[in-house]
Order: sequence, then C-alpha cells, then structure tokens
Amino acid sequence: MRNVTLSIAMLACASTAFAQNFPVTLKSTEVIPGMFMLEGEGGFAGGNMTLLVGDDRIFLIDDGIEAIGPKLIETAAELAGRPVDFVINTHVHGDHVGSNAALASDGAVVVAHDNIRKRLLEDSAEAGGPGGLPVVTFADAVTFFVNGHEAFVFHVAAAHTDGDAVIHFRDVNIIHAGDVHFNYLFPFIDLDTGGSIAGFLTAQRRMLALADDETVIIPGHGPLASKADLQAAVDMLADSQARVATLVDQGMSEEDIVAANPLALYHDDWNWDFITTERMTRTLIRSMAAEQAE
Repeated sequence: MRNVTLSIAMLACASTAFAQNFPVTLKSTEVIPGMFMLEGEGGFAGGNMTLLVGDDRIFLIDDGIEAIGPKLIETAAELAGRPVDFVINTHVHGDHVGSNAALASDGAVVVAHDNIRKRLLEDSAEAGGPGGLPVVTFADAVTFFVNGHEAFVFHVAAAHTDGDAVIHFRDVNIIHAGDVHFNYLFPFIDLDTGGSIAGFLTAQRRMLALADDETVIIPGHGPLASKADLQAAVDMLADSQARVATLVDQGMSEEDIVAANPLALYHDDWNWDFITTERMTRTLIRSMAAEQAE
C-alpha cells in the first residue's frame, strides 16, 4: 500500500479502454468459509472488497475502481459459481464504487446510503456512469440475511464522507469498515464530501464498542485488522488531533504548524504517499477550523 505510485483519484478515473488491458489482478483471502477479502495484486484495484458466497445470495461489499470491473466479475463467478446479487457501497469514492455499472449490467442490485445516491445523481462518473446508481437506499440501517449470516449495514455520519456505511456480520464477529478504517495508514478524511475528524473518531469508537479480541476487521485499505489495530488508529488520530489543537490554540498559522511537524512521531508508521504526514496535519487544522465555525 505504501508504494502506490498513482493517486486514488487518478486510478478511479481509469478509462474503459484501459480496463480492457488492466494489468492488476485480484487476490482473494478466505476470512471464514465462504467469505473472501478481495484486494488488488500487482497494482491498485481500489479499496478492499468483501465477497460472501453461498447457496442463497452472492453479496459483495464495494467493487473497486472501474478498470477492475471485468476481473472482479470474473473472480466473483469463479468463487461463487454465479453472478453477484447485491453490491453494498460503503461510500461514494470511485475506488470503492467504480465497478457499480459493470456489476449492475451483470444483474447485481446496488445498495447504498441515501447520500451516496444523491451525490452520484450529480455526477455518476465515479460509479461507471448512470448505470452504477444505487437502486436501493437507506437512511440509518438495513439488515441482510444471506447464506446463514446476518449482515447489519449501518450509517456513520460525517466520518470519512457523509454517506459512510459499516457492515457488521453479527453472527461471525466480522466488521467491514470501509474507509472508516485505514490499517496503519493515516486516514483520508474527505472534508469536501462531508467528512470530519470528530465524526471519523465517533464512527471508529462505535466499531470498537462492537468488537472484542476475536473480531476480524476488514479495513478500507491495508491488511486485515483486529480490535487492537483499530484501537491503535483511534489513539493515533485522537492524539494527533490534540497535538495540532495545542498549536492552533497558541495562535500559530497553518504553515507554522506544518513546519513544527507535530505528527513527527507517527511519520514512520503511518505516513504514505496519498495521505502524508503533512497532508494529515493540514486536514486536522482544516477540520478544527470548520468545527469552530459552526
């Protein structure tokens, strides 16, 4: 993940022509029998995906960038033996909804929070075009009973974006966090799409309250995680917020705070090419300013 050379935004806009010769493959990791985490291998395919297969319905959480669509459909068919029935979008970004249109044309029903559909109605390119619009939406929560599992899909407000959903497989103690958890990576908190530091921390703490030492957490980006990993992310972000707030309260300018490098102690373990230590610092400053202005 730390060696990604193209930004998420660039890859999310990959063209259909590029998709036909896209060199990235999909790696599947069986989390429990019939449930697989899918991730790009040999390059960036988008955020982590979860595929649940069985005799009942084929259930997919997120679907990567548009370019991975054909390979995702192929991989799902290989693992499930038939096409995907339901796709759940955890948020609106193109590295998580990019193959919506391709999967919908293959027969899948796309489900998402109300705000995701609202945003995609304004610009459907992130989802592969108008065919990628969610056709079923929810405001607070919805539960799927599939293949003997109970998948509780719930909205977390103003977190990574304004349309985030977390999926809790209650019966098997697995949480798909979407981009409400970046595992040992500074998180991308999209302030321009309704995200906030406060909401992000609230969402993470809600997941912590659902978890125990045996919980498996599928993050939006990074390897499989545990409750301890999620707690480390919460502790890092809360401490980073406090460190930046101290300098803001001293009246320092944004540039002076960046120069002071208050997140230096986290750089080696959390910095990556998309959300660098500097960008995380600026996000914290901007989020605090927005909250104070309310």
